[in-house]
Amino acid sequence: MRRSLQLLLGLLLLQQGRCFLEFVIDEETPNLLSHQQRHKRAILTSEEQEDFEAIRGDDITVKSYKVESRITSRFVHTTVKSSVVNSGSKAQSIGFNVQIPKRAFITNFTMNVNGIVFVGSVKEKTVARNLYAQARARGKSAGIVRANSLDMETFKTEVHVPPGSNIEFELHYQEMMSRKLGIYEHTLHLQPGRLVPHFQVDIYIFEPNGISMIQTPHTLGKQFIDIIKVTQTKHKAHISLKPTLQQQRKCENCTETVIDGVFAVQYDVERESNTGELQTVEAMQAILDDLTIDDYFSIIDFNHNVRCWSEELVPGSSIQVKDAKKYIQNIRPNGGTNINEALMRAVQMLVRASNQGLIDPRSVSMIILVSDGDPTVGEIKLSTIQKNVKRAMREEFSLFSLGIGFDVDYDFLERMATENRGIAQRIYANHNAADQLRSFYRQVSSPLLRRIAVQFPDDSVSEVTQNRFDKYFSGSELVVAGKVLPSESNTLTSLITASAARLDITLQTDVDTTELDAELAKQEHSFTGFARQMWAYITVKQLLSERSLAPSAVKKRKITQQIMSIALEHQFVTPLTTLLVESQDATERLLADSPKDPKHGCCSGGLGLGGGSSAPGPTPVHVVYQPPPWVQMTTPAPPSQAEKGPEEWTLPKRVTIVDNDPHFIVHLPRGNMDVCFNIDSKPGHILNLVSDSGTGLAVNGQLIGSKKMRKNKLNTYFGTISIYYQPEGIGVTVSTTGINVSRRQEQPHLRLGVDR
Repeated sequence: MRRSLQLLLGLLLLQQGRCFLEFVIDEETPNLLSHQQRHKRAILTSEEQEDFEAIRGDDITVKSYKVESRITSRFVHTTVKSSVVNSGSKAQSIGFNVQIPKRAFITNFTMNVNGIVFVGSVKEKTVARNLYAQARARGKSAGIVRANSLDMETFKTEVHVPPGSNIEFELHYQEMMSRKLGIYEHTLHLQPGRLVPHFQVDIYIFEPNGISMIQTPHTLGKQFIDIIKVTQTKHKAHISLKPTLQQQRKCENCTETVIDGVFAVQYDVERESNTGELQTVEAMQAILDDLTIDDYFSIIDFNHNVRCWSEELVPGSSIQVKDAKKYIQNIRPNGGTNINEALMRAVQMLVRASNQGLIDPRSVSMIILVSDGDPTVGEIKLSTIQKNVKRAMREEFSLFSLGIGFDVDYDFLERMATENRGIAQRIYANHNAADQLRSFYRQVSSPLLRRIAVQFPDDSVSEVTQNRFDKYFSGSELVVAGKVLPSESNTLTSLITASAARLDITLQTDVDTTELDAELAKQEHSFTGFARQMWAYITVKQLLSERSLAPSAVKKRKITQQIMSIALEHQFVTPLTTLLVESQDATERLLADSPKDPKHGCCSGGLGLGGGSSAPGPTPVHVVYQPPPWVQMTTPAPPSQAEKGPEEWTLPKRVTIVDNDPHFIVHLPRGNMDVCFNIDSKPGHILNLVSDSGTGLAVNGQLIGSKKMRKNKLNTYFGTISIYYQPEGIGVTVSTTGINVSRRQEQPHLRLGVDR
């Protein structure tokens, strides 16, 4: 299908990638266990005991690490189980750390600590937080960390236990796989951290249409090629990975595990020739290389100024492509971001081409916006830009947005793309950004169909998910789900209409619903209720997109209620719901919210005081384990080990911190809530943080400014912290350039100036 393409290139300053953490939980106090519970150990068989003793360490021993995924018609239910023993002689923290896809919904998490079982349930955020606050007031709360990193999310919790303790963790999550470039891919990050006597991965696939191909790429090492077992029939497949202890070792006598990487399963399904499936065009090596003589394109780069490589759309000939490549190579950073004018120029160019007859009415016209920053020149109000673009865009045009790094408001780009028949994607700087750009373009570079509609008789289905789509791209897939109404007939009829490059397509299908039900009932590979969960998953995802575009508060509240109702019924942890994990007597509670976008929220961070470290990955999650002395803890510090004894166990302590402009948190004991205050000030100003005349202690902080304006406002941060203890005449100054310590007789005794 012919394409008209606009490439909008912001100046791409690829900075060091960053990972942002959200620590939801604050603190806990010790829980006293019975003598029997404190000394409870796992009961093992003789063979298991032999393996266990072979790798038993002086600190922590992982007895088992098992992952099971059941895939039914592209919908995945994954369970991760781990059993760990504190084999050391002292109490210590034991953690559970799993990376899951960002698109997945956590459905449950349970934890068994020496016989005390914590069971998770999904609740509305306000309800869960109130219950958690009650537990926190009694000192019976704990921490779960959820953090974003590239396309994965880190789920982490830890528990402090006495020697000999046995802990079992179990996490469940569900996701629907998207077909990209002709395949489905299910990815598991395997990071047991230690040798494991019982390490096992099982992936079961059931596809009613049949499996056409399957492969198992991984980054675990060549020695695992022969260990991975794939059993496949026409409709089912079982992939297993079960290495022995010796196969897990880095070397013959090593005590370290070699398992630390990605294990993936890629497959596709059989497709009948009459379904309108067209072949995928050859993958491109660069965006411009993919253009053909039938494609018309131009390039607009924008900073303080907006420049067009060509004021009109030109054919994608080899000469034009070569010239365009030279133009792109000569673009240099010049500051500023004028998104509004760049988009208006792009739309005007497409409109002129359409009016001149250069654009075939059946073709797909798209604008691809690439930006690494928020607008700072021209129109900078995001809502106004969004309205301007919506007003200017024609129905036959689509906008695709790519946001590079974390200095761009990704939600803004996503809203613009969604309401203009496109999609958005974040490009992570310093992680093969060029490859990410190419991968995104491959997904949208081959439009096959337009104006697709999937319709059913009115009396046959209800609560159907999105059934009208603007475009269908080669190698992708459109999925429609709904509830089949009771009927005397067992046949479900659907009518699909679409427009291709040279003709209109109409396709009618008739399916016997009883055949599929009977087939699913016989399959051990499928999990119960997958169809209900798939419908709920798609519906919630679509409602979340609608919510971000809601034109009024009333509409937004209505959509919010719909999301919460479905999420609670189907136990999905979404941005509007929370996982509350409770002990059986409901006295001990843990809380896990969805991780926020790093640019959002006042109080989205925290400092962990427990042991352990974040999981390795493309962008490691660095956790600070000790707060600086000037951080005010929200509750008194926990008793020392000597005071509480060696045989108590606790859940990890958390300290609340914040990001962006200085904020201060005040805890309201009666209301069991924390109130966050923003302090808007200017660079160079000094704020008095602590002034205690009784002890003679004073703490001041001096502000510095960020390097660029953000939403017509300059964010400020603490660049220097100065502490002065009057009785001893001692001053300590901590800045971004160093630490100064001085006494009263030294001149000057405090230096707040910062050399930058």
